[in-house]
Amino acid sequence: MRPVRTAFAGALLGTLVLAGCGQTTPTPTAAPTGAPTTAASSAAGFPVTIEAGNGKVTLAKKPERIVSLSATHTETLFAIGAGPQVVAVDDQSNYPAQAPKTDLSGFKPNVEAIVAKKPDLVIVSNDIDHIVAELGKLNVPVLLEPAAVKLDEAYEEIAEIGAASGNKAKADEVVSGMKTALDKLAADAPKDKKLTYYHELDQTPYAATSQTFIGQVYAMFGLTNIADKAPDQAGGYPKLSAEFVAQADPDLIFLGDVKCCGQSKDTLAKRPGWKGLSAIKNDQVVQLDDDLASRWGPRVVQLAESIGAAVAKAGAKS
Repeated sequence: MRPVRTAFAGALLGTLVLAGCGQTTPTPTAAPTGAPTTAASSAAGFPVTIEAGNGKVTLAKKPERIVSLSATHTETLFAIGAGPQVVAVDDQSNYPAQAPKTDLSGFKPNVEAIVAKKPDLVIVSNDIDHIVAELGKLNVPVLLEPAAVKLDEAYEEIAEIGAASGNKAKADEVVSGMKTALDKLAADAPKDKKLTYYHELDQTPYAATSQTFIGQVYAMFGLTNIADKAPDQAGGYPKLSAEFVAQADPDLIFLGDVKCCGQSKDTLAKRPGWKGLSAIKNDQVVQLDDDLASRWGPRVVQLAESIGAAVAKAGAKS
C-alpha cells in the first residue's frame, strides 16, 4: 500500500500491532497439483475454515468474485493464480497492471460501493470503520489479514489467502520460492562489514526500526539500524530529527519516499547538516520502489534484492 507518507507511520502502526495470523484448516484436502480442472476438482478443499485476524472464517465454496482492499493482498492474489477471481481492487492496488482498478478505498471503506461489486469474499488488511462487521451484517465473507510484522506472518497470510481462494497449491509454491530466494540473498550478504543504515519512510523524517517488518528484512543482511537508538520508538516508526541522523552518520541510506515525494541523494544533501554524511559522499543513497518498501507480499523478494545489491556495493567499498 502507498498512503500519504506522513500518515504511513501512524496508519500502519495499528495494523502492525494486530498482525497475528492462524493456520488454515481446509476440509477436506485440496486437489493435487496438476489435477484436471472440473467442477468437482475446483470445489475440492471446500468448505474451508481460515484462522484470520478476524477469527475463524468459513467459506462454503470457492469464491468467484473477490474484492481486495489491500495493495499487498491484491499482489498476492495475482501471484497465486487467483487473478481471474478478482472483480475489484482498492485505489492503492497499482500492481499488477491487469488488476481491475476502481475508486474503492481501503482507508475509507464504503460498504455500499463494496457490496455493489457483488463479492463472495472481501480481503482487507485493516478493520477501518468496523468494515468487517458491517459487511458481515450483509452476509459478505471478509478475511482480515493485517500488516505482517515478521516474514513468517507474511508467508502465513499468503497461505491463508491461497486456501481461501482455492489456490492453496500455488500459494505454497510462492511461499517456498520466497523462502529459497531470501535465504540465498541473506547467505550471500557480506555480514562482516558491520554496516549501519537509515531507512526513510518520508522526509519528515519518519524511520523504521528493526522491530518492523522491513527492519527485519534489513536484519537478514547483518545491517545495524540507527533508528533503534531513537529516544522515542513510536511503535517501531520513530520520527527522527535531522540532527539525530547527522550524528549517527549511517553507511547506507535507503529511501522509501522516492515516487511519492521525489527524494534523492541531491535532496538529502540540501538538508541541514546532511551534505557531509558518509552515505551521501560515498554515493550510498539507495532509491527504493515506494511500493516494495511498504508492502509485505510476494514482491518482498525484489525489495531484498535491492537491499542486497546495495550492501554488496557498500561492502566492496569498505
